[in-house]
Amino acid sequence: MAGEIAETEELYSPYVGLVYMFNLIVGTGALTMPKAFATAGWLVSLFLLVFLGFMSFMTTTFVTEAMAAANAQLHWKRIENHQEEEDDNSSTASDSDSLIQDNYEQAEKRPILSVQRRGAPNLFEITDRVEMGQMASMFFNKVGVNLFYFCIIIYLYGDLAIYAAAVPFSLMQVSCATGNDSCGVESDTKYNDTDLCWGPLRRVDTYRIYLAVFTLLLGPFTFFDVQKTKYLQILTSLMRWIAFAIMIVLALVRIGRGQGEGHPPLADFSGVRNLFGVCVYSFMCQHSLPSLVTPISSKRHLTRLIFLDYVLILAFYGLLSFTAIFCFRGNSLLDMYTLNFARCDIVGVAAVRFFLGLFPVFTISTNFPIIAVTLRNNWKTLFHREGGTYPWVVDRVVFPTITLVPPVLVAFCTHDLESLVGITGAYAGTGIQYVIPAFLVYLCRKDTRLAFGHETINKHRSPFRHSFWVGFVLLWAFSCFVFVTANIVLSETKL
Repeated sequence: MAGEIAETEELYSPYVGLVYMFNLIVGTGALTMPKAFATAGWLVSLFLLVFLGFMSFMTTTFVTEAMAAANAQLHWKRIENHQEEEDDNSSTASDSDSLIQDNYEQAEKRPILSVQRRGAPNLFEITDRVEMGQMASMFFNKVGVNLFYFCIIIYLYGDLAIYAAAVPFSLMQVSCATGNDSCGVESDTKYNDTDLCWGPLRRVDTYRIYLAVFTLLLGPFTFFDVQKTKYLQILTSLMRWIAFAIMIVLALVRIGRGQGEGHPPLADFSGVRNLFGVCVYSFMCQHSLPSLVTPISSKRHLTRLIFLDYVLILAFYGLLSFTAIFCFRGNSLLDMYTLNFARCDIVGVAAVRFFLGLFPVFTISTNFPIIAVTLRNNWKTLFHREGGTYPWVVDRVVFPTITLVPPVLVAFCTHDLESLVGITGAYAGTGIQYVIPAFLVYLCRKDTRLAFGHETINKHRSPFRHSFWVGFVLLWAFSCFVFVTANIVLSETKL
């Protein structure tokens, strides 16, 4: 839960924190980015990627500032409680004249502002892990808190739907290609869900069978408590970077040999909607910052560290996407980029083809139970009443069921990963990445001035400290919401 003290956790160096943040941001969204790039055009995609990366960096510094302000409040409460305990101890002490005299002399010698002077420089040190839910409860009113949980719940539902669709989709693509005695997925072959896969089984039937197996195997974890182990994180990170490195190298080699098939346009604004959602989703980290930043041992240059991370991530996304769109024809790029390497003319080694084709299965499957439990706990927190407890059936059956069923139903109806990622990023992602951090930093600044005075300086304050930036983020978020909604309505009207 929120508010756990970081001293009980294992601390790590700033550079390890840089690696962890890189791994956190670069996830499933990166695999859907190449197709979005090819659809929107390389120049528009590059501009939007850099701009959205900048916006995400800005709101990340907003969340960091809010974390420091929340820590200052918690530290100050501890100081006040400590003073009250000292006063209580002195009032219940012996009534002997000598003890009274000693207490009086100690009180006279101690400066009135000694506690404040001693604690002020460290008030804004980020030592307590204050999750976004707790920050919302500290700085927002009741309506704001409920809206926060609504937004985070919608985002987590979208996350689970993407994961529930990605694993069966990858398994279907690999197994159906094998079932048709094909070496792999041909780049210029367009498959329909009604095409045969194994004997009388259609591709969509195979997909839904895999979805059912996926739900039966991983769904029960939603009813229990699971935690991500350190070794599992290391394993999945290692597999991820091996897969990304193989894809980038193979694409570069193919382009270098003059075998590149891609001729992406400069701009195609019809694809901007999905590109926007994919980019927002691919820069999502704000909701996990407290768990990531708090254990960093030295936070002296935290903002510079975050900036360096974003530069590296931008370079990586650009390298992955540009090698993809010039290596493969735009209409042949699949929603899950790894599946483009299931061809013999791209990868000659069968083991590598299967590794890349099944890569999302391994990495996503390990994350699904963790996100499901996180969503379940957010539901419980949203309806929690002070001092109340849930009946066993509600706690162990109802909440896990409403967590698991909706994303599985969405995945049953569609496996269009680009649209799922685009919609999740464009709506819930906009709220988490832009709206919530902007209101958090605005209200925490206001609260800090009231509590500690106008001269107090938050040592982790954002470089974007002028209120103009808060208004700019909110205006941009509103514009994005209107643009994406209008684009969807127009698309539906054309259909």
